[in-house]
Amino acid sequence: MFSCHVISELFKFSFIMPDHRWTRVGRHSYNTKQHSARGVRTPGGTLKAQRIYKKSTGVKCSDCKVVLPGIKHIRSSKYHATKKRERTVSRAYGGSCCASCVKGRIMRAFLLEEQKAVKKVLAERAGK
Repeated sequence: MFSCHVISELFKFSFIMPDHRWTRVGRHSYNTKQHSARGVRTPGGTLKAQRIYKKSTGVKCSDCKVVLPGIKHIRSSKYHATKKRERTVSRAYGGSCCASCVKGRIMRAFLLEEQKAVKKVLAERAGK
């Protein structure tokens, strides 16, 4: 059917090594944390630069500095575009304190009021 010479020619042109080089987009030429990129192959087979954006650490609790669950990890510049339900939790101190810190605040306030009531009762007994 095919001669040995034709098969070798077909084999030679069907397995050409793809080009693994790609150039950075824009004027910034260094691969820093802010301007990192990676090569992504397009459907046409060429390599293009794809910008990699930094990940956000997320909103932290104001008391214990733990990352708050249930709130999106977004860069602060993109925060205004999100919905309110993605920015907060439906609880007192929803977007700023974690549940355990809120529980501690409630307990502290309750115990302080109880202590005041006990002092008042003891003062009344001592006054009699």
